[in-house]
Amino acid sequence: MTGDLDSVGGAFSEPVFGAQSTFRRIMDAMARPGTVQALRELLAPPGPLSSSAGAIALTLCDHDTPVWLDTALTVSEAVGSWLAFHTGAPIVRTPSEAHFVFCSNPAELIALENFAQGSQEYPDRSATIIIQVAGFETGDALQLAGPGILDQVEIAPAPLPRHFAEQWKQNRARFPRGVDVIFAGPDAVCGLPRSTRINQPNGG
Repeated sequence: MTGDLDSVGGAFSEPVFGAQSTFRRIMDAMARPGTVQALRELLAPPGPLSSSAGAIALTLCDHDTPVWLDTALTVSEAVGSWLAFHTGAPIVRTPSEAHFVFCSNPAELIALENFAQGSQEYPDRSATIIIQVAGFETGDALQLAGPGILDQVEIAPAPLPRHFAEQWKQNRARFPRGVDVIFAGPDAVCGLPRSTRINQPNGG
């Protein structure tokens, strides 16, 4: 019985309105990189999937959007069942096949180049990577510049994947190809589209 509850509970109290609200916050986050957009409703998906990552999944994923999960999420049967029940999204084992990637353990995330990069003709056929973070102020400072940013903005999400700033530099060099990232904090999201430049002022 508990497994059944894990599979169906913890979603939006009002699915249509919850998804619409979350979608607007995600779009604002991607249009204004580096800004932290608070989510209206906190969900309770099975761990280790976070509330905000769960909200993103229920908003963006469906049966036409293959999903790749990191190891910690993959070993949780409850997470897979919850995503299947609420989104219908197929779970894939090959990283390059995924439209959306969910990462609960950034330190163990495989290199960004392993995920779908899109093509010159169809750059939108790339992956969006949702990285769960504990917050946006305790990590190494990242100075962001580029479209949607006036001058520059600084964020410090933590934890981050290994060598993230260098990986991002390589990702941006592939523009218009490359992946996009959404940082999923405890109750908010922050966007990092592939057009954004990253500097680390302290060389971290």
